[in-house]
Amino acid sequence: MSWVVPSLWLIPVLPAVAAGVIALAPRRCRRFASGAAIGSMGVSLVLSLVAFMHTVGLVSRGAESRQVFNFTWFQFGDKVLPLGWVLDPLSAVMLVMVCFVGLLIFIYSLGYMAHDDNFTRFFCFLALFAGAMLGVVIANSLLLLFICWELVGLTSYLLIGFWFHRPTAAAAARKAFITTRVGDMAFLIGMVWLYAGTGTLLFYDAGKGCLETTAIHSLVMRATGVGMAASTGISLLIFLGAVGKSGQLPLHVWLPDAMEGPTPVSALIHAATMVAAGVFLVARVYPLMAVTAPEAAPPAIQAPAVAVAGQTERAGESHGATSQSHEGQHGGAPVSTALKVVTWTGVLTALFAASIAVAQTDIKRILAYSTVSQLGFMMMGLGAGGVAVGMFHLITHAFFKALLFMGAGSVIHGCHEEQDIRRMGGLKAFMPVTYMTYAVGMMALSGVPLLFSGFWSKDEILHAVQAWPVSSLPFVLGLAAALLTAFYMTRQMAYVFFGPCRLKHSASHGTHSKRAESTPHESPRVMTVPLIILAVFAVLLGFFGTPVWPWFQSFLEGRAARIDAGRLFTVGTLGLIGLSTLVVFGGIYAGWRLYGRRPPRKAEAADPLEAIYPEGYAVLRNKYYIDELYDLSVVRVTHWCGRMSDWLDQTLWAGAVRLVSFGFVALSWLSRLFDEYVVNAGFDQGCRKLITGGSGFSRLQTGRVRHYLGMLALGFVVLVLVMLWRWRP
Repeated sequence: MSWVVPSLWLIPVLPAVAAGVIALAPRRCRRFASGAAIGSMGVSLVLSLVAFMHTVGLVSRGAESRQVFNFTWFQFGDKVLPLGWVLDPLSAVMLVMVCFVGLLIFIYSLGYMAHDDNFTRFFCFLALFAGAMLGVVIANSLLLLFICWELVGLTSYLLIGFWFHRPTAAAAARKAFITTRVGDMAFLIGMVWLYAGTGTLLFYDAGKGCLETTAIHSLVMRATGVGMAASTGISLLIFLGAVGKSGQLPLHVWLPDAMEGPTPVSALIHAATMVAAGVFLVARVYPLMAVTAPEAAPPAIQAPAVAVAGQTERAGESHGATSQSHEGQHGGAPVSTALKVVTWTGVLTALFAASIAVAQTDIKRILAYSTVSQLGFMMMGLGAGGVAVGMFHLITHAFFKALLFMGAGSVIHGCHEEQDIRRMGGLKAFMPVTYMTYAVGMMALSGVPLLFSGFWSKDEILHAVQAWPVSSLPFVLGLAAALLTAFYMTRQMAYVFFGPCRLKHSASHGTHSKRAESTPHESPRVMTVPLIILAVFAVLLGFFGTPVWPWFQSFLEGRAARIDAGRLFTVGTLGLIGLSTLVVFGGIYAGWRLYGRRPPRKAEAADPLEAIYPEGYAVLRNKYYIDELYDLSVVRVTHWCGRMSDWLDQTLWAGAVRLVSFGFVALSWLSRLFDEYVVNAGFDQGCRKLITGGSGFSRLQTGRVRHYLGMLALGFVVLVLVMLWRWRP
C-alpha cells in the first residue's frame, strides 16, 4: 500500500488543528487566523490532489481503485471497535472538490469579512467546518462518518448564527440544528440496526464490511415485522439522515433560513460541504440501498478488492462504491424500494423548490431554494441512474453554485448590504466582473446547452429518469423543474443586472441615507479573482462527463474512459439534447419576456408574474405556507406537549412529590412523638423506678451489725409464723 492511504487522515486533521489553534488566539490576531485557516486548506488541497492522482493512476493501470486503512479505536472485553478511512474514486473526487472550493471561499472571505469584529472567530469556525466535512468524505466507518457528520451540524449552527446579535440569525441557527437532528436521529437508529445486523460499521474490510456481499445478503434475508427486508429498513433510516442534511422534503425548511449567516457561509454550506453530505452519504451506502434480493443483487454490491494495512485481498470482481451506467441498471433488474423512495423524494423536491424560487425577492434566498431544487436533481440521479450520475451533478453544482453565492455576496457588498433584487438593477455597468461571472453561473445552473457544465450533468440525470422502469412521471416533472430553473435565474439576472439602478429609490431602506453611499461599486480583487476561477471551472468541468468522453462516470466506476463520438449522435441522446434545449431556452425566453423587456423602474413596482396571477404568486411567495403549516402542527403540538409536560411537572409530579414529602414529614413527627412519649417516657419512668428502688434498698445497707441481727431476728419470727399458719395438726 502506498504511503498516501495511511496518511489520508492529515487532510481533515490539518484544518481541524488550525481551528483549535485559532480558537486560542486573541481576537486581534486577524492575519494569523486567516493565514492558518487558508494555509491548512492549501496543504489539504495538495494532499487531496496527490490522493486523487494516486487513484487516477490505479484506475488507468486497471488495478483495484479502492484502498482502506483500518485500525482499532478501542476494545471492551472481547469486542473490538475499529475505525478507518477509505480512498476510492468517490472520496478522491470529493476531497479535491471540497478542498478547492473551500479554499476559494476562504480567500473570498478575506474581503467579505474584512471589517467584521469577529473575523478571527469566523475563520476558526470555517476551518473546523471544512475539517469535519473532509472527515465525512474519507470515513470507512459509518461511526466515524456519523461523528464527523455531527461536527458538520455543530459548525453549521455556529456559522449560520455567526451574527447572533440578529434575532433572525439566532432563530435560523436553532431551526437548522433542530430540523437536521430529526433526520440524524433516524440515521443513528439505522446505524445501530446495521451494527446489530452485521456486527460491524466498517464499510469495507476484506469482505467482512457492512457494504460487502456477505453482510448485505444477510440483511436481505432478514425480514422485519412489517414484511420489508432489514436492508430496506436500514437504508430508509439512513436516507432520512440525508434528507435532513440535504434539505429534501419535508425537512427542507431550515435551508433557506440559513441565508441569515454571512455569504461565505452560504457558499460553503450550499455548494461544497453540508448539503452535499447527504447526497454523498447516499452514494457511499448505495450498495446497501440498491440491493433487492440475493439472486437479483446488482453488480454494484459485489465487494471489491480491498487493501488493508498494506495487503490487498480480492473479495469480488466489481467495484462496489459506484453503480454501473444507468443503461445497465435498467436492463430488466428490479429497482429496490429504497431507490424508489430516493428518486421520488428527489423529483418532488426539485419541482417544489424551483416553483418557490420563482416568487422570492431576496437574492440569496432565491439561490437557497435553487440549491434545494438541485439537491433534488442529485437524489433523482442517484435513485434512477446510480452513483456516477448523481455525483457528476454534485461536483458541477458545487462549482457553479459556489460561484453564484459568492457572486451574490459581491453584489450585496457592492450594494451596501442590500439583498432585495427589486432594489437593485443596472449593476452590469457598475460591477462588470461580477456580472460576467454571475452570468456564467446562471447559464451553468440553467443548463444552457453544450458549453456549460450544468447542461451535461443535468441531462445525464434526465436521461436516467427517462429510462427509469418504474414510472415516466419523474422525467416530466424533472423537465418542469429545469424549465422553472431557467425562468427564475433569468428573472434574477434581469432584476439585478439590467434595467435602471433602483438603489437611489431605496436609500432610506438600509443604513445608508445618502445617495452617494447608495452607488454600487465593484468588489475588491480578493473577491473577484475566486469568482473568475470558479467561472472557468463552471464551463470546463462539463467536458469531463459528456457522452463523447464520459471520463467522470468511468472514473467513479473504476475503469478507463474511452472517447466515442458516436454516442453523441444516437437518437436518444440527440432527442434528449434537443428537448432539454427547448426547455432551457423556453424558460429563459419566458423570464426575459416578463422581466427583461420592460424592467421595473421603481423598487415598489409589482412583480409582472404577480400581476398575471396574484393568488398563485402569493402561494409561491409564502412558500406554500409550509412554515405556517409546521407552526400550526408540529411546532404547536411541540409547544402543547411542552406546556403539558410543564403542567404535569408543576401539578401532578410536583404534587405527588409534595404529597410524598408530607407523608414522610408526618411519619417523622409520629416517630418523634413515639420516641418522646413512648420510648423515652417508658425508659425514663423505668429508670426513675430503679433509682427509687435502689434508694430504698440502699437504706438497708447501713453497715451496723446490730441492725443486721435485728433484721435477721425479724425474718426468723416471720418465718416461724408462716410455718405455723401453714401447719395443720
